[in-house]
Amino acid sequence: MTSISTAGISTAGISTAVVRAAVIDTERLTLLPLRVAYAEEMAAVLADPALYAHTGGTPPTVEELRTRYARQLAGSPDPEVVWGTWMIGVRAEAQEEGQHSAESFAGSPAGHVPAGYVQATIGPDGDGRSAEIAWVVGTARQGRGIATEAARGLVRWLKGQGVRSLVAHVHPDHGASAAVATAVGLAPTGERHDGEVRWRRRWTGEQHAADGAGADG
Repeated sequence: MTSISTAGISTAGISTAVVRAAVIDTERLTLLPLRVAYAEEMAAVLADPALYAHTGGTPPTVEELRTRYARQLAGSPDPEVVWGTWMIGVRAEAQEEGQHSAESFAGSPAGHVPAGYVQATIGPDGDGRSAEIAWVVGTARQGRGIATEAARGLVRWLKGQGVRSLVAHVHPDHGASAAVATAVGLAPTGERHDGEVRWRRRWTGEQHAADGAGADG
């Protein structure tokens, strides 16, 4: 999954400028919009080969991440699609005892300790907008509910931007990722893509209005 577009406003209806400027706060976390400068910190977060047990691949180097982030920031070749990536920063006051770190994201407010990232690929869906979402948390920070909290924050923000349906792809053996998908209201379908199960959630117009943009679900 992907990241951010250069077109001023996509035909999906969400401004690229809004996506790139959106800082999303949750109880313990701050989701920071993608910057190439975050590559060094993220290479350390993503360095454990165990992260790729279900997805395949190997840990990226700093230079590979810089190239990847620059490409993502250059935008989708499809003018109707907006890419969004946010780095997950755990705020200093939310750090557990023994987990404090002096390292924070380059150029970000002090104390946002890198933990992973969330992504959304936003595009048109009939008369509304749809987003395909993904989440990754480094192994050192797993087991603390960070992925669930970050995904909920992202879903809440997307809903506030008028997104009416969500899609995620989860490996059938990845129980932790399936638990995150369930926590944000997604349900598995019978569809598969590259060996992964497609999960979906859709709000009706009435549900979208009744839940309100500030709801977690």
